[in-house]
Amino acid sequence: MQAHEIDYRLIGEEMQAVEIELDPGETAIAEPGSLMMMEQGIEMDTIFGDGSRENESFLGKVWNAGKRALTGEGLFMTAFSNSGLGKQKVYFAAPYPGKIIPFDLGLNGGKIICQKDAFLCAAKGVSVSLEFRKRLGVGLFGGEGFIMQKLEGDGMAFLHAGGTIIEKELLAGERLRVDTGCLVGFQPSVDYDIQFVGGIKNSLFGGEGFFYAQLSGPGKVYIQSLPFSRLADKIISSAPKMGGKRKGEGSILGGLGDLLDGDN
Repeated sequence: MQAHEIDYRLIGEEMQAVEIELDPGETAIAEPGSLMMMEQGIEMDTIFGDGSRENESFLGKVWNAGKRALTGEGLFMTAFSNSGLGKQKVYFAAPYPGKIIPFDLGLNGGKIICQKDAFLCAAKGVSVSLEFRKRLGVGLFGGEGFIMQKLEGDGMAFLHAGGTIIEKELLAGERLRVDTGCLVGFQPSVDYDIQFVGGIKNSLFGGEGFFYAQLSGPGKVYIQSLPFSRLADKIISSAPKMGGKRKGEGSILGGLGDLLDGDN
């Protein structure tokens, strides 16, 4: 598998975008809806699957697209190709506040396993498929279930995650416990399992859920500080409730403050 060689530049801090520079004939693939803008010489095409295998049969394409669908993604991806004579650029934007992680598969064993909504875009030739987690505990309690995404190939891939990203290099036998929602991705050399938090009080009142993701080295692990589910929960809890009532935000008076302000 030989992926297209692309150049890139990350733009911004909290709401990042990635600028990908394509030589004539080069192509980048991306999830539908991630495009920000593209220069005149770029042509867009909707493809079945990820386009990583040029001579693949129709049934093979259906099988690979179906595996993507199991991760919650669509059957189709979008390809952006440089059909001009000179270098052209295409830009992809992060879907919510966070960071974009550039990952060179060719320099990192040719594979990374990630949560199912982390993939943003990649060079054509990178395979985007599913990773089946065989352990029962991971499947039932791992947050991501039995299924996670895997990216394979020798080109550049770009992941997106919420908040700040921490990259940790685990040594052989070194263990790390992570909130299941905060885990973005890890190298295939890392062993992934689920561990019970322990203790009735911790489980019921600790606010951290019943299970941790336990990661054992060697290999790299990527952690996000703000999972989208946590961000969504905060937005929903602060949104106006039935009858126009809202949660008293930033006030020690709470609902009494709303009364004094005339909101009730």
